[in-house]
Amino acid sequence: MSTTTVDLDEKTYGQLLRRTLPHVIRSDEECERLTSELLRLDEREDTSREEKELAELLTVLIEDYEERRHPIPKARPRQTLHHLMEARNLMQKDLWKIFGSKGITSEVFNGKRSISKTQAKKLAAFFHVGADLFI
Repeated sequence: MSTTTVDLDEKTYGQLLRRTLPHVIRSDEECERLTSELLRLDEREDTSREEKELAELLTVLIEDYEERRHPIPKARPRQTLHHLMEARNLMQKDLWKIFGSKGITSEVFNGKRSISKTQAKKLAAFFHVGADLFI
């Protein structure tokens, strides 16, 4: 029996691994091959525990490759602020209390002043997000 927390039939799972040969993906071709295998597993209606485990492994490998190959850059604090304001139909005047004045709000909004840690905490509370988005 398996010593993992998931109860798998080692022989069945081993056969799936030998057929699929999952490994760290280093090329688009390998990513396409493993993605095709994942799609094949996803289309099955009665997948076994072993197939579900393989699908999860393939998902992790594919996501890792995609993150390395096409990293998503972190948004700058001002971009995040603009996006959150736009999503909530807010105007600069709606943030005057957070920044302390109309002038400071305008300077931050137009990139002439950075968002302070204190302001980041207030913005985080206001928008219900993490303060790290504004730092």
